[in-house]
Amino acid sequence: MRKFNFSAGPCTLPVEVLHEAEQEFVDYHGAGMSLMEMSHRSAAYDEVHRGAMDRAKSVFEVPDDFEVLFLGGGATLQFAMVPLNLLTPDTRGGYVDSGAWGKKAIADGSHHGEVYVAWSGAGDGYVRMPRPEDVRLEPDTRYLHVTSNETIHGIRFPEFPDLGVPLVGDMSSDYMSRAIPWELFDVVYGGAQKNLGPAGVDITFVRRSVLEHTNRELASYLRYDVHASSASLHNTPPVFAIYMVGKVLTWMEQRGGLGAFEAESAKKAAMLYEAIDGSDGFYRSPVDPAYRSHMNIVFRLPDEALEKQFLAAAAARDMVNLKGHRSVGGVRASIYNAMPLAGVEALVELMGEFRADA
Repeated sequence: MRKFNFSAGPCTLPVEVLHEAEQEFVDYHGAGMSLMEMSHRSAAYDEVHRGAMDRAKSVFEVPDDFEVLFLGGGATLQFAMVPLNLLTPDTRGGYVDSGAWGKKAIADGSHHGEVYVAWSGAGDGYVRMPRPEDVRLEPDTRYLHVTSNETIHGIRFPEFPDLGVPLVGDMSSDYMSRAIPWELFDVVYGGAQKNLGPAGVDITFVRRSVLEHTNRELASYLRYDVHASSASLHNTPPVFAIYMVGKVLTWMEQRGGLGAFEAESAKKAAMLYEAIDGSDGFYRSPVDPAYRSHMNIVFRLPDEALEKQFLAAAAARDMVNLKGHRSVGGVRASIYNAMPLAGVEALVELMGEFRADA
C-alpha cells in the first residue's frame, strides 16, 4: 500500500505515471535499452524532449511569444541566471522578500547585479504577501522578482501586482496549479519537483523579445538565448527528469488541464483550512487568511509535545512527511497536484479524532 506523502519536495507523483515509467524503464518501446541509455540526439529522445516542451506550453497556457527552456540547477540556479541575463550596469532588480526563498533569490542575485528589496515581510514573520501599494520601486528597475508561493511559510500571492515593470516569478511550489497573467511577466521559472516530476530539471519560460537583449558576455550555459536557440539541447539535458515531466503533463491533460487542477487545489486546501478554523483554536494557522497557500498548509497545535504525538499518529496511518520545516516547526501538509483527495480526507479525519482525544 502506498503512503500518503505530504512532503514539500521532492513530492508525491501520480502512481499511474510511475507504473508507466516502470514498464518502459528497461526496454523503451522495444529499443532493447532504456531511454536513459540513449543519446540525447537520438530520434526516440528527441520525440520525448520536444513533446514535453510542447505540453509544458499547452498545459500552462503559455502565449506564443514565450520560449520554454529545460535547464539544470533547479530554481536555485535561476537566482543567478535572472540578473546575469536581464540586468545591465544602468538597471536594477527589485525583489519581494516574502520568506525563505525570496531571501535566497535576493542573496544570490546580489552577486550578479544591483538588486534591492522592494518589500519585506520579515517584520511580520512572513504571514502575508504585499499589497500592490506596499511595494516600493526604485528608478531604473528592470524587473520585480516575486515568489508566487512560499513553501516554508505557507503563503502565496492571490493576485500578482501590476506595477508597470515586468515581473519575474519563481513558481517552484505552485507551478502549473494555477493560471497566471502572462502579460505581466518576462520570466517565469521553477523546479519540477513539486508538481511536475522528479528533481533534476528547472522549467523556465522567457519572453522572446527579452531574449533579443540578454547579456551575451556569459559562459554559454548561463545564457538564456543559447538554450532557446538550441531547444534546450545545448548540452546533455537531464533526460530522466524531462521524460517524467512529459508524462506528468500528459496525465494533467487527460484530467482536464490547468483549470481542473486549479479547482481541485482550491477544494483540497479549503478542506484543510476548514478543519483548522473549525477546531476552536486547537489547530491554528499563522497565515493571514487572504494569503493562504493552496499548496503548503502550515498549522500549529497547542504545544510541541502534542505536535509530536500528532505526527506519530499520522505516520501510524501511513501519512508521512507532515513535519514543518525546521526553521518554523509545527505541521505542514503539502498537497500538490498528485496528492489525491483521499489523502486530504484522511488527514482531516485524523485531525478531528486527534483533537477529540487530546
